[in-house]
Amino acid sequence: MLKEFKAFALKGNMIDLAVGIIIGGAFGKIVTSLVNDIIMPLVGMLVGNMDFTNLFVVLSEGNFATLEEAQAAGALTLNYGLFINNIVDFLIIAFSIFLVIKKLNSLKKKEEEATPPANTKTCPYCFEEINKDATRCPRCTSELSI
Repeated sequence: MLKEFKAFALKGNMIDLAVGIIIGGAFGKIVTSLVNDIIMPLVGMLVGNMDFTNLFVVLSEGNFATLEEAQAAGALTLNYGLFINNIVDFLIIAFSIFLVIKKLNSLKKKEEEATPPANTKTCPYCFEEINKDATRCPRCTSELSI
């Protein structure tokens, strides 16, 4: 069982997946910083100097000017501003992944188009793939027309 696990874990696809997850986590941090530190302050400025991180509703008693004050006091809050930040964060990550996948698919199509045509044909009797210059099928030994 240990040998099977080792063979599974060390396959090329598994290593690629692990690297992808690590890079994805780092990319997520960059996008989160982009949203929180650059995009949302600009959006907040455009909609009247609004700080989305301080959009919240206190579900318990008390009035608080900022989310930090409410959390420090132990008040129960509904943080819809942070939820908006997370939605924008998700949309940017999803769009970025879409662009990467789109580019990879276009490169894959170009690679498929660049491959030369196959040097084979199908035997009309047994449907085996054979060399296009063959005059007799190696599988069923039928004579083929040229």
